Amino acid sequence: MKSTRQETILQIIAEKDVETQDQLLAELKEAGIPSTQATISRDIKQLHLVKEQTKDGTYRYAVSGQSTPLNFVNRLRTIFREGVTSFDVAQNMVVVKTMPGLASAAGAAVDSMEIPDLVGSLAGDDTVLLIMRDNRAAENLCAVIHGMLR
Repeated sequence: MKSTRQETILQIIAEKDVETQDQLLAELKEAGIPSTQATISRDIKQLHLVKEQTKDGTYRYAVSGQSTPLNFVNRLRTIFREGVTSFDVAQNMVVVKTMPGLASAAGAAVDSMEIPDLVGSLAGDDTVLLIMRDNRAAENLCAVIHGMLR
């Protein structure tokens, strides 16, 4: 998933001096996250990464100090954690209840997670309906939601 890959990228550049996208791809692969150069390029832009000079004159990727990165996914997950009051599964559908006015934000949080078996979502004022490809996928999503709300 995108958020896992981007979190791993941030962890890698915090721990190692990564000079090139190829090096970053290799580090991701070693971490068990295969990717492509085009995807890494998009991630670099979305994470507001820049190249900064190190003490020994080489360059490495770092989070830009000039602008605060908009960590949209984490903000949505926070809204999800704080706004969801309950959830339940009914065959291939998951119904998520939220505090009034937060269903749209909770739906956006789920949409940003790029869940492969999510067919679609529909949000009202305090309810989000998530339609999954099959019953198993709906049950798995409930397990993920349960983990997020802990």
